[in-house]
Parts: sequence; C-alpha cells; structure tokens
Amino acid sequence: MAAPALSIVDSHHHLWMRDGQRYLLDEFAADIADCGHDIAATVYVECGAMLRRTGPSHLRCVGEAQFVAGVAAMSESGLFGPARICAAFVGAADLSLGAEVDEVLDALHQASAGRLRGIRGAVASDPDPAINVGGRAHAPAGLMRDVRYRAGVARLAARGLVYDAWQYHPQLVELCELADAFPTLTIVVNHCGGPLGIGPYRREDNFAPWRTLVAELARRPNVCMKLGGMSRKRCGFDFEDRVSPPSIAELVQAWQPYMQTCIELFGADRCMFESNFPPDQVAGSYGDVWTALLRTPAGCSDSQLRALAGGTAKRVYRIG
Repeated sequence: MAAPALSIVDSHHHLWMRDGQRYLLDEFAADIADCGHDIAATVYVECGAMLRRTGPSHLRCVGEAQFVAGVAAMSESGLFGPARICAAFVGAADLSLGAEVDEVLDALHQASAGRLRGIRGAVASDPDPAINVGGRAHAPAGLMRDVRYRAGVARLAARGLVYDAWQYHPQLVELCELADAFPTLTIVVNHCGGPLGIGPYRREDNFAPWRTLVAELARRPNVCMKLGGMSRKRCGFDFEDRVSPPSIAELVQAWQPYMQTCIELFGADRCMFESNFPPDQVAGSYGDVWTALLRTPAGCSDSQLRALAGGTAKRVYRIG
C-alpha cells in the first residue's frame, strides 16, 4: 500500500505561542496541506497553551479547552483544508485533586464543546535533573503511586476517559502498577514510552532495559502505545544539534528499532502514529516525519498499516 493512500489520524500534536515561536492553525494547516499525505483528523494534546490568566489555579487549564474548541470550529469551516484539526482533545487537569477533579473535567468537557477524550498524566521525572531538557518541570517522584493522584485517575476510569501517559522509560514500572490498578481504564503511552538516551542513560546497552519494560507493559491489555516523539535530545539523538535536518532514511534507521518493537509487542491495533509537532520539527518537515513514520513498520499487512496510521487512534479517541 502506498503511504499517501492511507487515511491518517495524527494522534498527538500541539499548537502554541511560546518563546517567540508561533505554531497555530495557519502554520499547522499549511504543514498538512504540503505534507503529501491524507491527514483526515488530528488529536490535540495539552501543552499548557492559552491558559487562563485569572481565576482559580486548578481551572486555568480550561483556557486551553476553549482555545481548542475555537481552532476546531475554524477547521470545521473547511477554509483551512479538509483535515478535521483538533477533532479530539486530551486536556490537562491536576489529578492530585482526587475526586474533586470532577469539577475540572466537567469544565473541560463543556469548554471544548464535547471534544474532551482524556487527560494527560505528565509525570515525567528522574533523579538526575539534567535529564530534563524540555520546557516542563519534572513532576514529583512516585506520583503514579500517590493515593490522591490515583483517586483522580479513578474519576477518568469512571467517565470512560483516556489516561494519556507521559513519563520516562524507567518509570514504566509504576505505569504497569497503575494499569493493573485500573484494568478498565484505557491508557495511551506517549512517545514510545519515553526512552532516555542522555546522561546516565547514554549507554550502548540502553535499548535492552527499555525493551524489557515495554514488553512488561504490553502484557496489560488496557494499554496502547503512541509511535513518535522520538526526535528530542533526551532520546539520545543529535537532531537538535544539526545544521540541517536528518534524511528520511536516517529517521527510519533511528526510530525503527523502537517502533518495530512496540508493534511486535502491542500489535497494530494497540499502536498509533503521532507527529508530535511542533516539537518534532527538529527531525524535518511534517511531511518528512510522516513519510519516515510510515516506513518504520516491517512486514505489516495493509490492514495493520491502516490501524497504525489512523484506525487505532480513531477508535481510542472516538473520532467519528
């Protein structure tokens, strides 16, 4: 099957204005129009954009839901192309509020005009602070084991919402425990499980411990995996330091061991590709990233490739 013939759901992207960088609907729609692939719909994942400046601190995240609803409404006009941009929304909420997080979930649902599909648990943390090369502060250690945090996660399970999981690969042990504690909760792991390849994790044998943890996680049937988000420095690649972006062949070579492993362990019906734009712009254009992603699977059938490209994301995030 030729890649451009696939109907793609981009399962993970952001829009923002930060640090002098603008990546909003105009820029994203232009990237989609020029990418050479059929992007049918997209899933916006929280990134702290457009938060409310005033009001209770636990509700300032609702500003991002309002922003998403506005972008989606603009996209639905058709003036920005046929793709349904922000067709689904994964928001932010302080799950440590416990059962009180219901107030936030209600507000996110309303403000997003019903597009809320889940909450991202951004709990990435490591004893070495130098590991954090992103823009978000590390979460407290052991948060997924915290009683109040788990009470908040329980509210997601009760509502049929998805838990989008963002942590580093050494924390996958805790994520396995969380998946066991909530067997009816759909968990979608971001960025191939967050493999680290810098600092103490810059070792030739680093792939093996990552694979062991991912294999253990794959034994939980309520867990899915996003394939992407592998361009940043924390993964051990040098894409951010290069004058020119890597070739598509270089991207495939770098990503394939991780993504092929995930596909083999989880199955195509529990994996989905993600662009992770704009952070993954360091790997090249939107079109090049998608071309590389679609070339990483080896030996997949047409039906499996359709699941990876869009079918799994469409089902998990309930995109009609």
